[in-house]
Amino acid sequence: MARAREGTAGTRPWSPLVAPDGRPVHVVHLVAELAPFARSGGLGEAVHSLARFQAASGLATSIVMPLYDRVKTVATDMEPVGNAFRVDVGPRMELVRLWRNVPKRDDPLAHVSVYFIESEEYFSRPYIYGPPGADYLDNARRYACFVRAALAALPMIVGDAPVLLHTHDWHTALAPVYLRTTHAYGGSGPVTCVLTVHNAGFQGHFPQATLADVGLPTSLFNSRQLEWYGVVNFLKGGLVFADRATTVSPTHAHELRTAKGGFGLDGVFVALRDRFSGITNGIDQAAWDPATDPIIPANYSLENLNGKYICRQALQRETGLRPTDEMPIVAMSARLVAQKGLDLILDDPSYFAIDAQFLFLGSGEPRYEEALHAIADRAPNRIVVETRFSEALEHRLLAGADMCLMPSLYEPCGLTQMRAQRYGTIPIARRVGGLADTIEDGTTGFLFDDYTPADFMRAVMRAVEQFDDPDAWLGMIRAAMSRDFGWETSAAKYLAVYQRAMTQAARSGEAMV
Repeated sequence: MARAREGTAGTRPWSPLVAPDGRPVHVVHLVAELAPFARSGGLGEAVHSLARFQAASGLATSIVMPLYDRVKTVATDMEPVGNAFRVDVGPRMELVRLWRNVPKRDDPLAHVSVYFIESEEYFSRPYIYGPPGADYLDNARRYACFVRAALAALPMIVGDAPVLLHTHDWHTALAPVYLRTTHAYGGSGPVTCVLTVHNAGFQGHFPQATLADVGLPTSLFNSRQLEWYGVVNFLKGGLVFADRATTVSPTHAHELRTAKGGFGLDGVFVALRDRFSGITNGIDQAAWDPATDPIIPANYSLENLNGKYICRQALQRETGLRPTDEMPIVAMSARLVAQKGLDLILDDPSYFAIDAQFLFLGSGEPRYEEALHAIADRAPNRIVVETRFSEALEHRLLAGADMCLMPSLYEPCGLTQMRAQRYGTIPIARRVGGLADTIEDGTTGFLFDDYTPADFMRAVMRAVEQFDDPDAWLGMIRAAMSRDFGWETSAAKYLAVYQRAMTQAARSGEAMV
């Protein structure tokens, strides 16, 4: 994207995205979670980074998310926008209110307008989606209320500007459905909608009666629209009604079009044809830069790697690993769930017999936590499990480790492998999704194909053998650290998707109004 330029007197401000009538377009992201306010995974961080880059490039950019209880501990300075208002969600009228974050001077999101939808009924709860291992039973109604309220609030957010509504995952997938069917938009500009699928493993499946409960006609319960194997599928509805759809890497876009990798929606993704594409996420390379990172024990760069070895020694001291430089430190920073490949690690007893030290950072399913703790208890100075995740510890882990483990069953994009390479920590990963798109096998990391302990172990042994060759290992560190994972290329591709979506809608007369 080009950087914003000053408008001249009597002319509209310049924008990298304009509607067919020449007016600057306002991009509004609808998302269920957002860093740093409330997040459970990579979704909130990806939207945060993309929106920041878009705003810096000259796009008018806003984000709308629910006002969870945990948001109130982070967004300590908010102001109401207008009065409380009611939205109809099926047979109910829900009282909601729009709030705006007032950023501090050094806030990374200072140039992005962040709004919150308040609903005491649905969002004043201790968890985002539900308690550990479960969902709130009324999640369909919760996120339907959020979407209806966000759509009603759009005129307060954008004024009379044309809107590019960018929705994310199943929680906001009803936005294009409502806009195409029952919602009368109150603004003067057209609304075009793009839906990004960050994790197709979660789709929003609910009973047929849910349609009436969220205020949608039962006629939408058919195989072309919201019906999916006898249930309502929110994500499917969003894909069908959106102007364009994306996912978070080109390889994952291909996988989603296959019966093996499509999570039961492969036919929908295939039917979208050129309306569906993959765009790899970027990372905030200013926040994840070992040359300037204030969190790690010592800074380092391609030109001077001495700090990497200081970070390694500090990580061993901090975590209780035995001080040694004769074996690699293999780290894993991930949710401890089946998707992340824990079964490959635990199903092969020979893995922990490798001459290496092992670090696990993250929490998840009790069965995985308990199994890893049991193994660590038998070798406490060689295997460490830390289930209390913190971003600061992740910085120190990636700076001090030698290898980063990502043997994922599936990985739409992944961010950890990009951060790891920035820090000269070599990923060992399965060749799926964004891992395949961001790791060069044998040059910046080690990839394997089959989801089997045997194929996984072959990749691990390749990495360990390379580690034993100091010159070859140093070459991989330098190659990994030289990679560019910024948002420039990806944001430009999103801009092209936005433009095509608006142009297509204008030509066909199907822009959402």
